[in-house]
Order: sequence, then structure tokens, then C-alpha cells
Amino acid sequence: MKKDSRKKNIKLQRTLILLKPDAVNRGIVGEIIQRFERVGAKMMGLKLLVSEKDTAMSHYTEDISIRRGERVRKAMIEMLTSGPIIALVLEGVDMVEVARKLVGSTEPKGAQPGTIRGDYAHVSYGYCDEKQIGIFNLIHASGNAEEAASEINVWFKPEELVTHKPRYTYYTLNEDF
Repeated sequence: MKKDSRKKNIKLQRTLILLKPDAVNRGIVGEIIQRFERVGAKMMGLKLLVSEKDTAMSHYTEDISIRRGERVRKAMIEMLTSGPIIALVLEGVDMVEVARKLVGSTEPKGAQPGTIRGDYAHVSYGYCDEKQIGIFNLIHASGNAEEAASEINVWFKPEELVTHKPRYTYYTLNEDF
């Protein structure tokens, strides 16, 4: 029997999700995590913490200063360290892309309904620039697989990640199509 060529395209990936202080403060953490659970994302790590400034700086690298300016980077670091956050590592098929779709556009006012930012936030870049604050857009999701690997290392030690094999992911992925 010939194997289906689709199996070659399966890419299990890990991604980092940060539920920012505004998500924690609004009490919508459970609703947001449930969205990832509903698509079958496998949770590999989860923790509640208040970010140290140096950790936030390692997350929001100088690359942001180049793209948006040092003032924006400082505001983002200040926002991320302003209260408790939830750090999550999720795994699944093409999980970086799946997570980004669920999260929605970085600027909440332009995020589509049905996305996390589209359903729970409305802030604009213009408002945040005028107020000189970081954008309160509830959530961070890694932009690509390389960024995800780097960001996971900022927030988690290897021993903090759990490996498990729920039936809905591994068993079905390892079977021949």
C-alpha cells in the first residue's frame, strides 16, 4: 500500500504564548487558554510569574528598537513587567502558525472577530503612541519557529517542560494515513 505524501508535511512545533498583565487582570486567562485547547494544542509548560526587567528585555530584543524605536521597546518592557503574566508552551502541528491565527493581528483594533485580540481587545497603536504606553493587546505568540525556540528558552528551563502523549495528537500522527 502506498503511503500518503501528506505525512511528509507534518510539522510538530512548539510555540511560546504569553498572557500579558491585561489578560490576567481582566480575568480572561481561562477563556484564552480554552481557545488553544479547543484546537488540540498540547500544553507542554505553564507558569504564572511577574517578569523581571532583564527577562522582559531578553524577550523584547533590540530588534524591536530597530523596527519601532527604543521608546516603543521600553514601553513594551514596562507593560510586560507591570503585573503577573502566564507563560505557556504549546505543541502541535504547525503550532506557530495556528497560534498566530488564533491570536489575531498585533494591533487589536484591526484584529478580526473570532480571534483572541479581535474578541477581547480594541486598543490602537495611535492611542498607545499618544499615551506613550506599550500596547495592551492581551497576548504574545511567537512569530516563527526560530523565534519560538529562542523565546521558550527565555521563559522556561528544559526541566520545566513536560513531555506527554495524549491520544488526540501523537497516536493519530504516528499512524499511517
